[in-house]
Amino acid sequence: MTDKNWVKIEFASDTKNVAFARTALALFASQLDWTLDEIEDIKVAVSEAVSNSVIHGYELQEGVIKLEASYEEDILTISIEDFGKGITDIAQAKETGYSSIPEERMGLGFTFMHEYMDEVVVLSEIQKGTKVTMNKKVQAQEGS
Repeated sequence: MTDKNWVKIEFASDTKNVAFARTALALFASQLDWTLDEIEDIKVAVSEAVSNSVIHGYELQEGVIKLEASYEEDILTISIEDFGKGITDIAQAKETGYSSIPEERMGLGFTFMHEYMDEVVVLSEIQKGTKVTMNKKVQAQEGS
């Protein structure tokens, strides 16, 4: 039998649920052999993806966010999906410092996701939503 597990959670698009999502995912991910720093990296990446859905996808309006996570062997896969307004230009949205709300945001969400995860894939369709899928591989620890 392979080491495999998954979880799916849906929650309201509300800024209060950013902390919930990051904590829930950290608990799920802790089943694998991460360092504390790696768990913090995963929490930041999840926070940024969920925040983007709440702030940009739904523009702080009512909506649903779907978080899915799974692991098989030593690879963690996390998907954050919203059904909001979508991203017009994904390449531009990924640029460090770019924000659709520059007067309020620093535009570092995707930068942090790419920094802390091994792979980040963004799919988006205007008026249908955005799905961010991130992968991270457990690194062998010294003495393991």
